[in-house]
Amino acid sequence: MKVTVLPVLAVSVLLAALVTVTAVSTATVDGFAPGGGATLGVTTGVAWALAVAAFLLLLLVRGRAALILVLAGSAALGVAALAGPPNLSTDSARYAWDGIVQNHGVSPYAHVPASDALDQYRVPWLFPAPADGADGAEHCTGSRIEQTTSIPSGGTLCTALNRPHVPTIYPPVAEGFFAAVRSVVPDDAEYLPLQVAGLLLSSATTVLLVLGMRKRGLDVRWAAVWGWSPFVAAEAVTNSHVDALGVFLIVAATFAAVPVSVGARDGLSRRRALLVGMGIGLAMATKFVPVIAAPPLARRRPVGVGASAVLTFALTYVPYVAITGWSVLGYLPGYLSEEGYDSGSRFALLSGVLPSAAATVVAAALILAVLIASWWFADPAQPWVAQVVSIGAVLLIASPAYPWYALVLVPFIALSRRWEWLVVPLALSVRTLVPGGVGATLVILAAAVFAGGATVVRWRRRPTRPPATTLEPASLTKETP
Repeated sequence: MKVTVLPVLAVSVLLAALVTVTAVSTATVDGFAPGGGATLGVTTGVAWALAVAAFLLLLLVRGRAALILVLAGSAALGVAALAGPPNLSTDSARYAWDGIVQNHGVSPYAHVPASDALDQYRVPWLFPAPADGADGAEHCTGSRIEQTTSIPSGGTLCTALNRPHVPTIYPPVAEGFFAAVRSVVPDDAEYLPLQVAGLLLSSATTVLLVLGMRKRGLDVRWAAVWGWSPFVAAEAVTNSHVDALGVFLIVAATFAAVPVSVGARDGLSRRRALLVGMGIGLAMATKFVPVIAAPPLARRRPVGVGASAVLTFALTYVPYVAITGWSVLGYLPGYLSEEGYDSGSRFALLSGVLPSAAATVVAAALILAVLIASWWFADPAQPWVAQVVSIGAVLLIASPAYPWYALVLVPFIALSRRWEWLVVPLALSVRTLVPGGVGATLVILAAAVFAGGATVVRWRRRPTRPPATTLEPASLTKETP
């Protein structure tokens, strides 16, 4: 196959522009500073436009050139996202703290960060010293520094951690990840170690998508939906959310559940069912969100996959339960209450038309129905079609305040080629910039109408029998004469 030089050159130029915009924005714009969020919104919009244009031109490129562009673009964008500290979230400060205390032999579930019992482990970049103000009182300064009190002493405590008075919320695999990353760097190493870990996870997911898609005859160019995404670069690398680890594990579990050739209907062996369940269990023990991608993977052997997932999930808790007891539940119950899930106020599409209690009940029923339907109607040979619809639908119903929850959706958009579901991470990101409940509700509603409408159109146009695969696995990685 002959490589067309012009599209390759055009894609390269657009990727270079995307990398430059990302690096400059990450290095110079502080989302915590006044007006910083709006500036990041503008630069992110420019980055999205460049990424979309690059991807559309990539569809004109075939062979090894396309594969190189996908992988090189993913790596370059990830490196660019390392140019500055986290700019929209302080979660990675908590990750670092949990890793630091674990490496000193303390369970992250045993004490809240503000506890005086942990004073000896506090490092200045996470707990800067307060300054004396003109009024004679102590004050904390810095755009991402919170002022609170140490307990039980009541002294002024300055910290980069959010929610310093509550126990950690993160499950055991996430905690093990934090400890592993922090074990190879000194305690005074700041945000970069976790950002590099996010880069490695993001790049590994790109490679995993390329390999898995290639073996199954899928168009590997669509891996760029993950690898070139400004959303992924910001949330997985710059802000280094641990969701990236859960995404990698659930994508690995998906490929373990699917035969090598698209359209095959071979059974799921017990060994593969065990591996699929282990992947699901580990993903759940990283962040609970990936569980919404699991039902289609259990279509063939629901008992085997389910039992393996539950057992794996439970076993990850054993070491921490042995040390800390049932406090390993951490802040999860309080978090659900704080975010308005128990009152029903968080469900943007329902809270405006239903009483609070009814909104919670209806939302739970809808989510359960979506998950059951995704299992019942899933094609075991192509579960990503059911996965992308179910993940997107659950995110729209739950309408979380944090856009990075949608990281788990992006690889399944790439696998299914259901590009319309990109409106979900876009909408969750935009709603953080829209003041007031009505504006946020309209953003989510617009996304639901667009994605839902496109899904209905696709369903009505579906072929009566599965189409033959026209793309051979090697066609995008080898040149032909």
